[in-house]
Amino acid sequence: MDIDEKYMQDALREARAALEEGEVPIGAVVVCRGAIIGKGHNMTERLHDPTAHAEMIAITAATEAFDGKYLSDCTLYVTVEPCPMCAGALNWAQIGRVVYGAGDPKRGQSLYSPPLLHPRTELRSGVLATECTELMLSFFRDKRG
Repeated sequence: MDIDEKYMQDALREARAALEEGEVPIGAVVVCRGAIIGKGHNMTERLHDPTAHAEMIAITAATEAFDGKYLSDCTLYVTVEPCPMCAGALNWAQIGRVVYGAGDPKRGQSLYSPPLLHPRTELRSGVLATECTELMLSFFRDKRG
């Protein structure tokens, strides 16, 4: 297992925590210098806040732990491609790298041009995509039941 898969497993654990809470199962972790400094999962239902996405929760936790607003030496691992709002926040945080599992063909940041992420942000997609996609598909299958 490569390092990206290792940390994506942590993001998947966060996604499963969201699922247990009845939230859309998306999880995220921020890693800096080999340590998780922030993590989060969707909390939009619990907090009644449409901005409480996994990435936003993880960014806030990471910047608090890092004691700074810039995360240029960090990587965000997230189970689903960031939306435009989250990509914008990642841009402002100047995140060094974003790694995601499942693409989001309806609302993902990759639909937009020019790119929403910071110009220096590296992007990797498709890490543990099958597991990330299946978690989302099963959630929506159960919801629509």
